[in-house]
Amino acid sequence: MSWQEYVYGNALNWLLELDRSNPAIRYFALRDLLDRPSGDPTVCEAQAAVMQNGPVPAILSAQHSDGYWLRPGSGYGKYRGTAWQIIFLGELGADPDDERVRHGCAYLLSHSIASNGGFSANQNPAPNGVIHCLNGNLIYALIQLGYLADARVQRALDWEAHTITGESVADYRQSGTSGPDFACAANAKQPCGWGATKAMKALIAVPSEQRTPIVQRAIEQGAKFLLSCDLAKADYPYTGKISSAWFKLGFPLSYWSDILETFTVLARLGYGSDPRLATVYDWLMSKQDSHGSWILENSLNTKMWIDIEKKGKPSKWVTLRVLRAIKAAQDSVRAA
Repeated sequence: MSWQEYVYGNALNWLLELDRSNPAIRYFALRDLLDRPSGDPTVCEAQAAVMQNGPVPAILSAQHSDGYWLRPGSGYGKYRGTAWQIIFLGELGADPDDERVRHGCAYLLSHSIASNGGFSANQNPAPNGVIHCLNGNLIYALIQLGYLADARVQRALDWEAHTITGESVADYRQSGTSGPDFACAANAKQPCGWGATKAMKALIAVPSEQRTPIVQRAIEQGAKFLLSCDLAKADYPYTGKISSAWFKLGFPLSYWSDILETFTVLARLGYGSDPRLATVYDWLMSKQDSHGSWILENSLNTKMWIDIEKKGKPSKWVTLRVLRAIKAAQDSVRAA
């Protein structure tokens, strides 16, 4: 069954239309949904548009000449600091070859890494500010922006993998995490579903042929953890109240994750037909409207340098996220 058969109306055509407000939608729809190669003239034209209109040029126009945003230092300041702009640029399809993008990445890599190798939220980066959600978000973004081979990104990847498996006790005890299997000091020292998803998203962004043995072991352990609970209930081991953000689809995401991001990670790992994800399919399909679109239920509007779409309205970004996930799931079924 084709992934398009799960969608009502002409959602794909909607995503492919020219849109000056969010030109990256067309770029990603061509690349991720239609599998057009990076050298395809239409894809190249679409990515060029990303750098000319919409959120990316607005973010870059706020950049300081030294490469940072908002203030010097590690740049965690939500949601206008350096770290967050790199995360957003990675999600928004910014051109890795753009000089301003590279300048921002270089600044981040020079000012945000703690002595243990992970990315820290502290203004003066220290190990206790390194946690899975931030480290995963930044590794993923930097891979999208062309920095996979950078030795500092490789070290952050290595820290992430060792912390997940617990094979290097000193690494996690000197950080904001509290042990293997995604335990986190920011999550009452209990395993964090959000952090697990962000970490796994980063690890699987590494091409399979370039994954080290420790990264592969961490991916396997992470998948086991994410599948150990019902995604539709978010019943991960946590004594506090489950955040409603898990069930509100949005874009861009922050340190939080949601059911869709977690489902997407697992689908890309080949679990698209796993019966443990059946309830997620039902949940996602129940939120689709008659036109084949999904609503923006969660956003960072008024907090970023520029607003992206309107909360409570049909969202191209959320619809793109859902279609990517469904396609990944169906691709994994065919590959099985």
